[in-house]
Amino acid sequence: MTLVAGVDSSTQSCKVVIRDAETGRLVRSGRAAHPPGTEVHPDHWWSALQEAIAAAGGIEDVAAISVAGQQHGLVCLGEAGRVVRDALLWNDTRSADAAADLVEELGARVWAQRTGSVPVASFTVTKLRWLADHEPDSLARTAAVCLPHDWLTWRLRGGGLDELTTDRSDASGTGYFDSTSGEYCRDLLKLACGRGDLLLPRVLDANESTTSASGHRLAAGAGDNAAARLGLAAGTDVVVSLGTSGVASASSTIRPADPTGTVAGFADAEGGHLPLVCTLNAARVLDTIAAMLGGDLSRLSELALSAAPGAEGVVLVPYFDGERTPNLPTATGALHGLTTSTATPANIARAAVEGMLCGIADGLEALTAQGVSVPAVRLIGGAAALRAVREIAPSVFGVPVLVPEPGEYVADGAARQAAWALLGGAEPPEWPESTNPVRRYEAAAADAVRERYRTARTRYLER
Repeated sequence: MTLVAGVDSSTQSCKVVIRDAETGRLVRSGRAAHPPGTEVHPDHWWSALQEAIAAAGGIEDVAAISVAGQQHGLVCLGEAGRVVRDALLWNDTRSADAAADLVEELGARVWAQRTGSVPVASFTVTKLRWLADHEPDSLARTAAVCLPHDWLTWRLRGGGLDELTTDRSDASGTGYFDSTSGEYCRDLLKLACGRGDLLLPRVLDANESTTSASGHRLAAGAGDNAAARLGLAAGTDVVVSLGTSGVASASSTIRPADPTGTVAGFADAEGGHLPLVCTLNAARVLDTIAAMLGGDLSRLSELALSAAPGAEGVVLVPYFDGERTPNLPTATGALHGLTTSTATPANIARAAVEGMLCGIADGLEALTAQGVSVPAVRLIGGAAALRAVREIAPSVFGVPVLVPEPGEYVADGAARQAAWALLGGAEPPEWPESTNPVRRYEAAAADAVRERYRTARTRYLER
């Protein structure tokens, strides 16, 4: 049996899964925590990786490794490869003003046409502008710029800065990479920070590999959303992840160029593109309403399923923490349709689930507007564990909903990529469905619920 290892170096922790390269069967796994915060020294990632590998029983018997990681961010390295300053993570928003400046200077349409996306605070390009404006000494000491998964792969590989590598999926989230041509846009890098000469990682093909210092095959790695699609073997289905925020991503042969910034035109980990939409309000909406009703999420689910579809006209517009899709950073939530007869815990619970899912459906509509087909949705994330979410989703999305068992899909995707690099072939290996069992919920009519939500949302926007 030939083994491969997949690594998910996420914001909060490092997970390692070790699987059979031929069948995908899970052999063992391990994990370790990352420190909290929006900036961290990369050495913490390396320590956590070593701890997670040890918890997984080591990698001496592993033939190939792939590292997937949190997208975006900024890792600055000096001439000798030393870290110049703590890495800025994707969720560090100090570069929001820098993002606005860059968009104003070049124009949203130009950014979308050049890179597939309009810069936001999470992108590397905006963090470089912030660095140039606020820490010019740090920028002056920087010789190379990379991303979290690039840095970990580089540490595993050993060698100098010229050994830095990345992949298309992660490079496409920097804001200075054209995933259509496969080339960096150095003029955009210079626009951001005045340093078009910075060393950037070599971009590997999806199934290309190098060799680690310990002799392991090292796959290209991937950004977390691209790796999750690999782990799910999602094919043409749209993947919807319902965590604190909501993410809908698809596979496409064409890179979108949405000047509104709603759809980000990232690359996937199979040589194609990854149109992606993010909403700010997902599982936290359900947490908030459950607490308001004096129960837990299980009770919220029971209440929601006890109410009729449409919640007797009660509609929740779930913009509790502002919203990104649509772009309403100062918005708040709103509850519509309450009367003395409809203001019941069951209707409010149902409206919370339907409203949260309708917010995601707005994202699916944005993908469709960019030419993306939505034949079915694969539903993952913490909120997908709720029966009410699983059963109501088809009536909101209007397409079949497939719910796989909870798993470490980013790490699994990295493991599948490692097997691809090891075994070769034009496409990733097909692992048996038994490694990823799925429950299917058939499509249901979405018109009534969606139309009530659109009406309430329009009324909200016109206030």
